[in-house]
Amino acid sequence: METDNRVALITGGARGIGRAIGLDLAAQGWSIAICYRTSAADAEETRAQIEALGARALAVRSDVSDPAAAEALARTVEDAWGRVDALVNCAGPYHRVDILKETPEGWREMFANNLDPVFYLSRLIAPGMIERGWGRIIAFGMATADQLTAQPGITAHYIAKAGVLVLTRTLARALAPHGITVNAISPGFIDSGSAPPEELDAMAKRIPAGYIGTIQDAVNVVRFLLSEEARYVTGANIHLSGGWGL
Repeated sequence: METDNRVALITGGARGIGRAIGLDLAAQGWSIAICYRTSAADAEETRAQIEALGARALAVRSDVSDPAAAEALARTVEDAWGRVDALVNCAGPYHRVDILKETPEGWREMFANNLDPVFYLSRLIAPGMIERGWGRIIAFGMATADQLTAQPGITAHYIAKAGVLVLTRTLARALAPHGITVNAISPGFIDSGSAPPEELDAMAKRIPAGYIGTIQDAVNVVRFLLSEEARYVTGANIHLSGGWGL
């Protein structure tokens, strides 16, 4: 399939890693649908940037932690363009709170926003991929989530990301017979523009590679996983951490 016929749906695509992925794919001729929950101005700016590259763009406000909203999002994109060839799950907010001070609402929020949308959207998008015999699904975990270590400050978020890895492998097994790959990317410290330079400098000292990763590093991995060169790669969890967390 030529890239100018392909359609990508990117959750959390209004800014950060999601935006960069959308712009990279748009430059290759993909049609890009991004969804956002609150970042309306960022989403509009991203949509305009995608269209400036000559690609088709949709920006849809959707709380994909709600299964009905996730279904409406999938239907909107498929009604507009007839297909979704790649689902890239970038949405993944977190908060830092001691486990004994966590609230039931905060606990549930981490699962609802990090794990549930990957399931909701994958089950909605997969049938079309199966019908066409081709598809790519990518989810974002976090470095060390596969090690199941104690994380008293980000417990719910961490468990949700561990769940993403299990879901990724399960979907990979189920969808492999249909020409669909499902993989996870687990970042460590990535400079997404939100942390002050002095904090990044301190983090770099803890990373074996000696430096902080960039958004482009994440984009490069996504580009590979979406390519035909990665057709035999499925169920993988790619550590994007410069050796941190190993």
